[in-house]
Amino acid sequence: MDRSPTHADLIALASQLGRTPRGVVGIAVTCPYGYPQVVTTHPLLHTDEGIRPFPSLFWLTCPFLMRAVGRLEAAGGVRKMETKLRRDPDLARAYASAAQRYRGERNALLTPAELRELRARGMEGLLAGGVAGLGNPLRVKCLHAQLAHFLARDDNPVGKQVAENLPELACAPGQVICAQPKVTAPGFDTPPHAA
Repeated sequence: MDRSPTHADLIALASQLGRTPRGVVGIAVTCPYGYPQVVTTHPLLHTDEGIRPFPSLFWLTCPFLMRAVGRLEAAGGVRKMETKLRRDPDLARAYASAAQRYRGERNALLTPAELRELRARGMEGLLAGGVAGLGNPLRVKCLHAQLAHFLARDDNPVGKQVAENLPELACAPGQVICAQPKVTAPGFDTPPHAA
């Protein structure tokens, strides 16, 4: 299960994202070197303008995986997965069930006050979607979100296929991207260290 983020995690996340992390409620997965790979985020972002729904419960942060999945997407990976879902009813059913559990876990993070505010603003429907906010059970949209869900909960057949199409799920020893931070965000000026 997730663990609370440490200060070192937040520093590493700021370097990975190139900005101060927002809405992080847990570290769902770390790489073999101790850096966050997937974080759990709150379903609402609190901004100066009020609340804004954020449908991605699990967020892939690992730069190595972001690049690798980006290459899969650039090679038509989303279209290929959507074709598989249309052709394989068992895969489609398993994916729809995983999306339902995802939605339930995400929405369970909302407090009664947050639910009331969403209803008052007519926004509760925005949290009805599954992985990455998708409402259509035959859509994939983002392989990064699918992989993040699979890595965090081992409960996403599309994310599992994404993982199986990657040669590795972490950097090679001696080539750890997060050990050489490129960017720090305001308030996080200490270089990240492995947890």
